[in-house]
Amino acid sequence: MDKDLAAVQEVRDLCKKANSAQIKFKEFSQEQVDRIVYAMTEAGFAAATRLAEMAIAETGFGKLKDKIEKNQFATRNIHKFIAPLKTVGIIENDSHRKIKKIAEPMGVIAGIIPSTNPTSTALFKSLIAVKSRNSIIFSPHPKAIGCIQESVNIMRKAAEAAGAPPDLINCLTLPAMEGTRELMQHHDIAVILATGGAGLVKAAYSAGKPAYGVGPGNVPAFIERTANVKKAVADIVISKTFDNGTVCASEQSVIVDQPVEHKVIQAFKQHRAYFMSDAESDMTARALVSPHLEVNPKLVGQPASVIAQAAGFSVPPETSILIARQRGVGNAFPLTIEKLSPVLTFFVENGWEAGCERCIEVLNFGGLGHTLVIHSTDESIIEQFGLKKPAFRILVNTPGTHGAIGLTTNLEPSLTLGCGTYGGNITADNVTPMHLLNIKRVAYEVNPVTQQPGQLSETAKTDTARTFPYQSALASFSSRKIDSPAAEASINTKQPLNSNNHGLTFGNSGMGADEVEKIVREFLAQRNR
Repeated sequence: MDKDLAAVQEVRDLCKKANSAQIKFKEFSQEQVDRIVYAMTEAGFAAATRLAEMAIAETGFGKLKDKIEKNQFATRNIHKFIAPLKTVGIIENDSHRKIKKIAEPMGVIAGIIPSTNPTSTALFKSLIAVKSRNSIIFSPHPKAIGCIQESVNIMRKAAEAAGAPPDLINCLTLPAMEGTRELMQHHDIAVILATGGAGLVKAAYSAGKPAYGVGPGNVPAFIERTANVKKAVADIVISKTFDNGTVCASEQSVIVDQPVEHKVIQAFKQHRAYFMSDAESDMTARALVSPHLEVNPKLVGQPASVIAQAAGFSVPPETSILIARQRGVGNAFPLTIEKLSPVLTFFVENGWEAGCERCIEVLNFGGLGHTLVIHSTDESIIEQFGLKKPAFRILVNTPGTHGAIGLTTNLEPSLTLGCGTYGGNITADNVTPMHLLNIKRVAYEVNPVTQQPGQLSETAKTDTARTFPYQSALASFSSRKIDSPAAEASINTKQPLNSNNHGLTFGNSGMGADEVEKIVREFLAQRNR
């Protein structure tokens, strides 16, 4: 059979199985779901090192130690957050508003997995899918199919051993664009959870299905003059070198406030960063970025020394980051794109306003909606960055990689980071199991509309008269006026309007009921003349 046809048939077979499994699984209790999710968590955590080794061997991207840490984060850190979440039955009962919220799973999820973070993303998406009582079918990146399939198999076996229906978690074995396209468009697929390049995310949104697509990041980091420079630089280095820069939330450009430029440069050098000459920067740009502004896949996730060698110059093997000074952002400055490697662009601006504008330029060049980092102790400036920047994660005094995913901040722990409508995404959130639920609302009547227009219940009439005696008097007057022009004259403006109101006071002035009645009688007397 033709490879594409075989891939399409595999998708159809797996969708049928996944749909059947999900129909059974949606009837599981919260206790059963949580037991399965825990078993999956522990199995994924136990395999963290082996899966990291497989990912390195297959893709050649990143660092073993950091991939292990990502796998551990994708299991136990994620589980710590999602374990207490209610995802079955009535998840909220608001007795005051008289509304009950009921969780309903979406169905079968299509999970698209990238090559840069293959195993951790597969582990993470498996957990959030099952926690929300969905089934999931993964489409692996062709360059990471082996390690992704193994990650999925581990989670599947653990889930089934803990009582999940067979085929709740599955993975395509025939990587082909036709198969991925069929998966995203198949009638059994309820929602697409896509992580990858801009083209893939665009395809997910074009499939005619609800989709959570997470695009690229081009993260600027601004070091403002009041910042703790040593910590700021240390944060940027640890973030940018983590897994050799393959995390989309890692910093891509550093914008430095002019008064601290010298301190920042010295701090980077102390962390073994290498400031390239203009010629070396140009050589690096030619080696790392294609004329179509795409990153050279051979240099993704490679160490700084390897990238320098590929560009045609040498740096010490222990070099942490290559830094290129730039005069602008855009097509004429190819290193200002997201680079997925330990390469940073470097700008100096005088004042936070100029720094703000440069950050916006960087975000507009492929990073809209994703993440921005600011290092500062001036709360008014931090607030302005939060108010003005077109990014949905404004991270303060923390590494971009670690802060955005919720490791060093209190953001929801996640490996799927939405960019909102700025980035062409449906959500700006860190995606969690709650994004994979439909929420039913059972709402009880609180404002009846079946009475005659303007008519109050007897209780309401009594309460209104006691609280606002003039309202009942005016209502009576208006009614009589409508019924008969002569009725106005029959109003006894001397008789107390409501004998039950004596002794009551109203408003901040403390006006008594007698005074209110006097005013109303005078008003009615004027009307009768």
